Amino acid sequence: MGKVPREGVRFRILFVCTGNICRSPLAERLTRSALGPCPALQVTSAGTHARPGLEMDRHAVRTLVRLGGDPEGFGSRLLVPALVAEADLVLTAASRHRAHSVALHLAAATRTFTIAEFGTLARAVPPERVIRHRDPVCRARALVDEARALRGLVRVDEPDIADPYRGSRRAYRAAGRSIAGALDVAFRLLTHPRDA
Repeated sequence: MGKVPREGVRFRILFVCTGNICRSPLAERLTRSALGPCPALQVTSAGTHARPGLEMDRHAVRTLVRLGGDPEGFGSRLLVPALVAEADLVLTAASRHRAHSVALHLAAATRTFTIAEFGTLARAVPPERVIRHRDPVCRARALVDEARALRGLVRVDEPDIADPYRGSRRAYRAAGRSIAGALDVAFRLLTHPRDA
């Protein structure tokens, strides 16, 4: 999913963490890899306290590559209100990032979840309510609507993904696995063959 003209984008997914060099870029690039080339879907990331233009943390890069993602061309960026306002789905590494994102644009509250929370809710969604749609944008919108409807009805045991920054390689691998595992069902719903 390379750079596409803004007019071609119909659904924007924004991942958020603190510095935009570990968790949110891992999530962004894993999602791009899982969804494949789809100009209608744009996947980006930002950090609540990011210094713009930094590369991914080298341990995060190693973890990403092991999980099948591509770090090429990544540059960190600061989360600003416009990014939240434009996003159709905001997925954050932790609850504090969700609160920060919503504070920047209150109307985004209904479409902002932690990554782990969204993963738990996606697992509770009856698949036919999403995969009946052929268009990937319709599927994405349906998935967000279904997850929103289940919020508060489905228990989320651990909504946050621990920050591996400056931690052990094991901490990075754990964060990567947590992100990939949380998003796995959502990926399958969005890419499931319509006639399978």
